[in-house]
Amino acid sequence: MPHFRLLLTTALLLVSVTAVADLPSLRFDRIAPVGASAGATIDVEILGAEIDDVKSLHFDHPGLTAEHLKDRQFKLKVAADVPAGTYDVRLVGRWGISNPRVFAVSNGLQDIAEKEPNNEPQEAQEVVLNAAINGTSDGNGEDFFVVTLKAGQRVTFDCWARRLESEIDASLELASVNGKLLASNGDYFGADPFIDFIVPEDGKYVVRVNDLRFRGGFPYRLVISDRPHVENVFPRVLQAGKSTEVEVAGRNLPHSSTLNLPLEGPPLQTVRLPLTPHEETLALGTFRFFEHPHDHSVLPTAATCTLNGFQVRPIANVLNATTMLVVDVPVVLDQEPNNDRDKPQRLELPAVVAGRFDQPRDADWFEIDVKDGGNYGFEVYSERINGRADPYLVVIDEQGNRVIELDDFGHRMNAFDGHLRDPSGNVGLAANKKYRVLVQDRYSRGGARFQYVLSIRKQQPDFFIAAIHQQNPGPGGTNLWKGCSQFVDLVTHSRDGFNGPVTVTAEGLPRGVSVVPATFTDSRATLVLTAAQDAADWTGEISLVATATIGDKLIKREVRPYSRIWANGEATSRPARKLGLAVRELGPFGLTIEPAQVQAETGKPLELTVRATRHWSDFKAAINLLPLSFAGGFQMPNGSIVENAADTKITINVPNGLRPGGYTLSVLGQAQVPFHKDKAATSRPNTLVSLPSVPVTINVVAPAK
Repeated sequence: MPHFRLLLTTALLLVSVTAVADLPSLRFDRIAPVGASAGATIDVEILGAEIDDVKSLHFDHPGLTAEHLKDRQFKLKVAADVPAGTYDVRLVGRWGISNPRVFAVSNGLQDIAEKEPNNEPQEAQEVVLNAAINGTSDGNGEDFFVVTLKAGQRVTFDCWARRLESEIDASLELASVNGKLLASNGDYFGADPFIDFIVPEDGKYVVRVNDLRFRGGFPYRLVISDRPHVENVFPRVLQAGKSTEVEVAGRNLPHSSTLNLPLEGPPLQTVRLPLTPHEETLALGTFRFFEHPHDHSVLPTAATCTLNGFQVRPIANVLNATTMLVVDVPVVLDQEPNNDRDKPQRLELPAVVAGRFDQPRDADWFEIDVKDGGNYGFEVYSERINGRADPYLVVIDEQGNRVIELDDFGHRMNAFDGHLRDPSGNVGLAANKKYRVLVQDRYSRGGARFQYVLSIRKQQPDFFIAAIHQQNPGPGGTNLWKGCSQFVDLVTHSRDGFNGPVTVTAEGLPRGVSVVPATFTDSRATLVLTAAQDAADWTGEISLVATATIGDKLIKREVRPYSRIWANGEATSRPARKLGLAVRELGPFGLTIEPAQVQAETGKPLELTVRATRHWSDFKAAINLLPLSFAGGFQMPNGSIVENAADTKITINVPNGLRPGGYTLSVLGQAQVPFHKDKAATSRPNTLVSLPSVPVTINVVAPAK
């Protein structure tokens, strides 16, 4: 992999020039190859920052293991029983655990390594059908492959790149051996190209892969196959606990008929079969996946952070998975013709509609008869279920007046990007009135890929919580120095007017690691983890859970872990199955707040003590203190623990009108700490270190009358 090695050297030189001050943290940028077949053993190479001593890899499936060969190289083994899908792999070393990267596992495909030179059609590398070619983009060049096919075969050419977190913007072409262009594609699954081709005659066919900007060193995995490939499922939404017959649309499906809707490429085939959703999906608020959902947008987002659902492989031997939404009410289908405002489809509330913009300029109108006035939640799912539409929603009253228009929503906070193109919002509707609802693609597109789900319900407060490592722009891992604390950001999307409070805690913590449950009402908060001085070194994964009382019911929700994808400034984040955590050597200082629990009245200042434990004998500098993402409107002037001192007083102002209850707050300590990676070094230059305190829990009460 010569281009990969060149990029590795260049990137390491850049890291040494642009590194920012702080204690070292592993950053995992790339693994190559990016996939293998079940039962295979391959050599892989890693790229990142602070990875010189990395000698092990951590996977989120026990069937994937790795043996260290030499610097940045491993022998990776995939057990024969590992299911097809994508998996998280993290680096493990002296500085802890890294951010995750995606590694693909295939079943029943032959792995082929790209061989250079293959930069010209006459140098095209011979490959076979039903194979996965692990390649690397050529700077100012192209990769050519030649495959022998038979007339009548329906063959898919699927270039997995951005979906496997490679930065290549791949372009794909298919040509005859005499150079006639037969098909081409750029962005089909997000930024990844895909070609669906029916072979006209026996012979050899040439495939070209290149980066759109002709950059070198980026890995990709090109799958050439005539196995079943699913485009989508209709409906994409299922009622919990109910078996539903769905229409599966795709290629090379058994006993199929044809779906006559517009599509780039040959018409899709369809089969019908029953699906039943997982029981835990709504109970805990979960999204379970086989493949990391990267293909909904050219720039992946944390779109699934507000989706209760799962992925399914509906056909035996299928090449890919499909995302499904789960709801708690019956589902009705979009019924054409309903593209006329005066001839809408009538719905009974609460309503969930599985819809599709069948043709360009399709506009779907619905009518609802509101018996009980109040606030209603409107939601359209498209990007979240891998639909290609950019929908918007309009509500009008009986006189034709526009009540509201809803469009994009979702939080962007630090390393977390959950902003997406799906409409969501609440609307106040009058009792005993009729309203009409329009759902349409912003650009009037339509066809087989433009599915959506419409949900209309009386306000039903609920919430979704995501957790992400705080490093910005990232990516990074969550690592604890012994005797110190570390935090992750918590991002809450409230539904239908939910306003907390929520309490988040951790499960599966190793011995010596503790967490003060975080209680908050805002959309952003922090959860602080603390390692005791005598905690053992540890590497693994933990789970976070959230609880809240809604009405008179205590509910529990899974906190979904997310990770920043790239460090190049693009706003991208994606889900992980678990939150990675590592405990390492003794850190420079730990901070606590005393007392750990305190009662305070609204509108009154609160005086507390921040105490520092200095673990390193040569660390004597001042520690500056500032609020760490204070929630609820609390305020604190910046303070300092002066040089050689052990504590200081801080004042936290409790705002007037704050709702009584428990609030969890931490302060962030920043100090110049003498540090060198080599413990035997005589010179230890100052490094700016930021560490949070163990939180204080403030029980707010109304002022005494």
